Amino acid sequence: MPRRNDIHKILVIGSGPIVIGQGAEFDYSGTQATKALREEGYQVVLVNSNPATIMTDPEMADRTYIEPVTPEVVEQIIIRERPDALLPTMGGQTALNVAMALAENGVLAAHGVELIGANARAIAIAEDRKLFNEAMGRIGLQVAEGAIATTFDEALATVEV
Repeated sequence: MPRRNDIHKILVIGSGPIVIGQGAEFDYSGTQATKALREEGYQVVLVNSNPATIMTDPEMADRTYIEPVTPEVVEQIIIRERPDALLPTMGGQTALNVAMALAENGVLAAHGVELIGANARAIAIAEDRKLFNEAMGRIGLQVAEGAIATTFDEALATVEV
């Protein structure tokens, strides 16, 4: 992908604390993304609530915030740092949830911040099993069979006997 000259500063949301055996891939991918963005000449601001991660090493980002990864905190960082773009896809579910909340409540639009990596529509489709299955069907990809049930009786009705 060619370098975008309309973006100068990118806010990267990290995944926060990890549990042994899960989540380390977000630290690795976030670290690699941060390095690549800086090598391309972008200014990188990082927010991550985990100080014990490689991603929060001082040389990884131009500015690092070790703060709770919540919509309220990230909004304050956006106000202070004025990034052109927000990259949540390296921070796992927590980062995606925060990014979606900021998009839905108008914070990103109000401050002229673009979601990069995946836009809000793509995240919403990926998060909703029904929409995801429909999207995959439209492009001819098979997905594992499943059903959505909101009651016990609905769940029983979906089970093959």
